Order: sequence, then structure tokens, then C-alpha cells
Amino acid sequence: MILVTGATGTVGREVVRRLPEGVPARLLSRNAASAPVRPAHEAVVADYGDDASLGRALAGVRTALLVTCRVGEQDDVRFLRAARRAGVERVVKLSAAAVLDPLADDLITRWQRDNEKALRDSGLEWTLLRPRSFMSNTLSWAASVRSERVVRALYGTSANACADPRDIAEVAVRTLTEGGHAGRSYTLTGPAAVTPVEQAHHLGQALGVTLRFEELTPERTLAALRTRHPEPVAQALMASALRQRDGAKTQVVDAVRSVTGSPARPFRVWAEDHRAAFGPEPAGAAAAHGV
Repeated sequence: MILVTGATGTVGREVVRRLPEGVPARLLSRNAASAPVRPAHEAVVADYGDDASLGRALAGVRTALLVTCRVGEQDDVRFLRAARRAGVERVVKLSAAAVLDPLADDLITRWQRDNEKALRDSGLEWTLLRPRSFMSNTLSWAASVRSERVVRALYGTSANACADPRDIAEVAVRTLTEGGHAGRSYTLTGPAAVTPVEQAHHLGQALGVTLRFEELTPERTLAALRTRHPEPVAQALMASALRQRDGAKTQVVDAVRSVTGSPARPFRVWAEDHRAAFGPEPAGAAAAHGV
């Protein structure tokens, strides 16, 4: 039995879609109704802060994909403690490429380093997946692209070797279902570093329109982040953006190919495959939104 945590999230949902037919899997999320259940799968609701619910979710599980997102919380420690009690043998953890950067000392990166150490010290067989930023982060541009044909972002000429979540999921599935990955760490990137300006260009080509790029100031960006995140997290994200501006996120690693046998997808392909998310809303959507 494989347990997929974060089964409704960006990577978890893609992992579920790619698990081999007939492989038993339990899909953990905070809302089981939204989990993408297939034959041989079951959806469960659990909370990292609830040991009893974790115990039920982990019963009979041999291998688990661990995804956590509450920065600063001890969710990894709680999960690993429950996993040991349940007899889990192997945990594949979704971490972040920034942990390898000696100059990265923000809250989020320190938290991920601590989480990695907790897994390595757990006594369980482990594998670490360290992706660069997700290409899907550009979905945050959808509203302005749709209504104004504008992309707004910070540091437009700063490059990031961002990864397609589908490639991250492909690697995760291999490490969950195959041998030979114990004690391994994989840095996952796209095939080239791209800037926000270049991403806007590729997205415009996919849509068949010309998109204008408007660079945000750091002040405006921080103000927007503060509306969505606690102050320490907002500051950590700004520190991450500064490292990107200074070239810290340009390195390309060919781990996707080495693990899956297929090359990593470029941003251009991601944009073409997701252009519907940036196009006109379906008929009736305005009424549904009360517009």
C-alpha cells in the first residue's frame, strides 16, 4: 500500500494520475471528496496534528509520499513518528532545491532542511525530491492575462530553472514504486532556466496573443505577499526572489531524465498544455461568480 499525502495538491494529484494501474494507494487530504480516486485507491481524511487520524491513514502502508506546506510547523516530525509506529518502510519526501544553496537562510529553507534531517534520522528508508520552483506558479497570472493581456511579476529578467509538476510527479512515482532509490536525493529542474519575461512570451505564443510584461516593485510585491502569508513567510519569499535575481536558481540538473528516461518538459510545453487556464472563462462562469 502506498500513501500519497497532499493528494489534491499540485504534485500529489499528478502522482495519483500516474501510479501504475492496480497499485493499491491511499490518498490523504483534508477533504477526501476532492481526491482523484481511481480503482484500487481509497481517499482518507487526516490531519498532521491528529495522531489518531494519522495512525488510521498509515495502517498497512509500506511506502509514503510526504508533502507538507505549513512553514515552521512540526508536521514532518509528527508524520514520521506515526509512520514508524505503523511499520512504514520507506518515505519519499518533497523538499526544495534551495536546501543545497549555502546562501539560502530564509525561514522556508531552514524549515525544509530541518524536515530533511528529521527524515534522514528517522530510521526509515528515505528518498528526497528537491524541485526548483513549479512552472504552475505562473497560474497566478491568469486573471491579468485574461482581462488585460498583462503579466506582472518581480524581477522580470531573473532566470529560474523551474520544473513541470508532471515531471516531479513522474520522478515521485518511480521512487515510490521501484527499488534503487533509497538514500538518494534528486534535484529536479526544467531543461533550461527561463525568466518571467520569457515565460510571458511563451504563454502569449500558446494563446496566440501578445502579452505585455509589467515589472512589479519589491514594495508592491511584498505588500501583495503580506495579504496571503504571515510576515515571516512573506519575508522568506522576498529573500528567495532576491537570490533568483542574483542568479542562484539557474542551474539545470538532468535528474528527470536519469530517473524516468524522458527529458524534462520545457516551459513552452507547459504553457501550451495549460493555455485553457489563461483563456476566456467558460460560458456561464461570470454568472456563477455573481458578475
